[in-house]
Amino acid sequence: MSDSQWRLEVDRHTCISSGMCAGIAPDHFELEGDGSHPLADVVDQDESVIDAAESCPVEAIKVFAVANGDLVAPKD
Repeated sequence: MSDSQWRLEVDRHTCISSGMCAGIAPDHFELEGDGSHPLADVVDQDESVIDAAESCPVEAIKVFAVANGDLVAPKD
């Protein structure tokens, strides 16, 4: 793991299955019956992941820096 990787989390209780994340970042998120989930827990940095997290209408997606655990997205 390196400074250029992010950890993805989707709060399944908050997720409303809007499908925005899977539409914006289909290489990183998949929509299933009970909501979205990341295809991998740790990914290389990709701007589409940030766009997906910031586009989620209920902010169910969190993106953290692997190196230090800082929240990368969504930003207030």
